[in-house]
Amino acid sequence: MKNKGMNTTSLEELTERFIGKKGTPERDAFEYELTLELLGEAIKQARKERHLTQEQLGELVGVKKSQISKLENSLTDARFETILKVFRALNAKINFNVELLNQNIKLA
Repeated sequence: MKNKGMNTTSLEELTERFIGKKGTPERDAFEYELTLELLGEAIKQARKERHLTQEQLGELVGVKKSQISKLENSLTDARFETILKVFRALNAKINFNVELLNQNIKLA
């Protein structure tokens, strides 16, 4: 029995095929939602590692428990300042990458 060659497709190719090419409104919306999802998961994971409830984290940040829940479940567009306060309260190091004109700039 002969093994037939397996065709492979990269994640980028699949994303372009089913979501859209980079720079299209559909792709931008998809990447924005994915970023919010990852951010929410990072907050949730860090909070749990520090054995804090959503209410306790909210008290440290100065927001209600419901706001922490919305952040963790990607149900809100929180202000950047609030997100920074959350990560500071979690004693987490924050790094951002900004890409301008195909040049990668790292902010630490």
